[in-house]
Amino acid sequence: MINYNTNRTKHVKRNYKPAIITISAILIGAIGVLSGMPGVEDFDAFDVTILPLMNAILNSFTFLFLVGALVAILKGNVTVHRRFIYAAFGTTFFFLLTYVTFHFLSPSTPYGGEGIMAAIYYFILITHIILAAAIVPLALTSVARAWNMENERHKKIARWTMPIWLYVSLTGVLVYILISPYY
Repeated sequence: MINYNTNRTKHVKRNYKPAIITISAILIGAIGVLSGMPGVEDFDAFDVTILPLMNAILNSFTFLFLVGALVAILKGNVTVHRRFIYAAFGTTFFFLLTYVTFHFLSPSTPYGGEGIMAAIYYFILITHIILAAAIVPLALTSVARAWNMENERHKKIARWTMPIWLYVSLTGVLVYILISPYY
């Protein structure tokens, strides 16, 4: 049994639900709105096509940090687990900045592949999008439960959050690899 509460003082639980709902709605809503925007015309301050590569790199780091967090918690090292989770949140935050920037400044890039590759691409893309929307409240709820020392409830939701977040970060890289020839 892992002892998550090494501090003997009484922990005050906070209600993070309003913040989780607000942040989730804003992020998912903003990305939804951006998907319907045409992009800025004649933007030439820098080559925006570098941003999807940055997204893929950040997703790669998120994936690696999540694997590190999983290994750490399986070994019972809560401190290292927590640090890897915070690192994953950090790279996800920077991913969101570059993602929103790219989709604000650039028109949508259509996939140019055909046949089975198109089917594979769209399957990965659609599942990635749906699960990326789901991971926002899941990840925030998971960390809120950890902060509130609700260890059993944290473990229950983390069993769903971790594989979904791993899938989203890995498929983000795959989407980039598949569409990058068409930028």
